[in-house]
Amino acid sequence: MDELERHRAELTGYCYRMLGSPFEAEDAVQETLVKAWRHLAAFDESRASIRTWLFRIATNVCLDMLRGARRRARPVDLAPAARPGPDIGAPLPETAWVLPIPDALLDPAELAVSRESVRLAFVAALQHLPPRQRAVLILREVLKWSAAETAALLGASVAAVNSALQRARAALPATGPAEPVDEALVARYVDAFQRHDVDRLVALLHEDATTSMPPFTWWLRGREHIRAVLLHSDAPCRDARLVPARANGSPVFGQFHPDGRPFALLMVETRSGLVSGTTTFLDAERIFPLFDEFRAAGPYTLHGHH
Repeated sequence: MDELERHRAELTGYCYRMLGSPFEAEDAVQETLVKAWRHLAAFDESRASIRTWLFRIATNVCLDMLRGARRRARPVDLAPAARPGPDIGAPLPETAWVLPIPDALLDPAELAVSRESVRLAFVAALQHLPPRQRAVLILREVLKWSAAETAALLGASVAAVNSALQRARAALPATGPAEPVDEALVARYVDAFQRHDVDRLVALLHEDATTSMPPFTWWLRGREHIRAVLLHSDAPCRDARLVPARANGSPVFGQFHPDGRPFALLMVETRSGLVSGTTTFLDAERIFPLFDEFRAAGPYTLHGHH
């Protein structure tokens, strides 16, 4: 089983890009490893490497899971920008959302060279593609498999793979400039956040910055709209404690109430020296157990997710 297990992190990254959920990715990888273990005796090393064989199983598991599934998205993909006000609508189920994944579940070597390919905006863009095109694009562009290797894995011709890749590239929504997250800027933003210094927070935002709060489709665009909400929110931002972690190749923060109860996961995006967007994932009870960093952060025990 060790020979199979050492591929877990790389398979998790692949399944996460395919499915848009860390929970579904872990389920898919577990199913892949169980199937492989059951059929290990029949595995023929002269026909394919263990890695290729595992990716073939994982691809079929993901394609099965995606059959008939609703496309996962971000709030900015689902509704027009809202205006500041008390009405944020009804929450949507977890299956509606592209969710963050802790860096600890991913392959460190892959993150080092391809961090861009796991950021939330890119994973959300992938969800627009039909599942087989999605698999082709990830295998060819992210994991750098050859057309021949990808064709063998999918049981398709090289011509069909090349055609699917062209269609996928054409259909993939633009995700904005790919620059690394400005971690010093994020640190300044977090400091202002914890002080509830609205003027300083707003000064760090792009003019067209966005903010969103899954599981609600409500989101805002623009510094002034965000300022209006920050000024009138009585909410959990005051006296919040932020505990740093990493997800999707970037810094994220577990937001805890003053009494230690988990509240939300905060993700901050940056562009050209300013904060371009924040996403506050409110389902902390579900998401926090994925992160080892949060287990000892408060008096409240975080239970495992499986």
